[in-house]
Amino acid sequence: MFYTMTLLTRGSIIGSLISKVRQVVAKNKDTSSAPTNQIKSNNFTPTPRPLGAAGISNSSVLQARTPEEQIGLPPRPKKPLTPYFRFMREMRPKLIAKDPKISTIEVVRQLSKNWVSVDPKMKERLQSEYKIDQEIYLDQRTKYDAKLTDEQRAEIKQMKQDISDAKERKQLRKRVKELGRPKKPASAFLRFVASERTNTPQTPQQTYREWHQKATAKWTRLSDDEKAVYLRESRKELDHYKAAISIWEEKMIRLGHIDVVRHGNLIDPPEPKARKSQVPKAK
Repeated sequence: MFYTMTLLTRGSIIGSLISKVRQVVAKNKDTSSAPTNQIKSNNFTPTPRPLGAAGISNSSVLQARTPEEQIGLPPRPKKPLTPYFRFMREMRPKLIAKDPKISTIEVVRQLSKNWVSVDPKMKERLQSEYKIDQEIYLDQRTKYDAKLTDEQRAEIKQMKQDISDAKERKQLRKRVKELGRPKKPASAFLRFVASERTNTPQTPQQTYREWHQKATAKWTRLSDDEKAVYLRESRKELDHYKAAISIWEEKMIRLGHIDVVRHGNLIDPPEPKARKSQVPKAK
């Protein structure tokens, strides 16, 4: 999509490397803590892992669960680190030891320069290690995939699609915010709740849920005249919002940012994405 391309063009090679480093650091996890549970009658058994995307530092950042783990399966084997990232894993601690205050950006820049002139013997060793681990990974991945049922494959595919869609929506929200889209005004009810925070704030003995339920009940007891005060304010700001969003969307169309414009305002809106049917989970 257009906005995805725009986001990529804003980045740089250094930015991409930093992102990769952070992903690898986030996946730093002791292989001894790998789950050993048996799932859905498939005899998944933990096997020794090669030096996969296991991290280049001793960071304590928690690892995000994989799509397989999110549907109750053991994590799939991880791809091994490439020679370059093995080099980073080895050299990063030494670089930080020399300068503890060095930033992540500077670490990547320095190691990128060092990699160009690295000792050929070291590069050959790293490449050899990578090839060995790659063979182990391919063997483990083949065995892992062979144990998956068709239902599990469909669930994994659906989960990956859901994750991709969520990431896309998040990027779009960020992009819309950066482009200065007018903010939709609060409804009459939300205006009332906001006023209640000042007039009858939450007590130390109350949970927010209890306070909110009490405010909601109070709203339902208001007369039409009392609600009209909040409704008038909301409608007034909504009229301003509609005018502002119309001007903003016309500007976005002129600038070529079609993806942030509501489809109903386009002469030729894009085709909506086809929704895949949910895969029924096994009981």
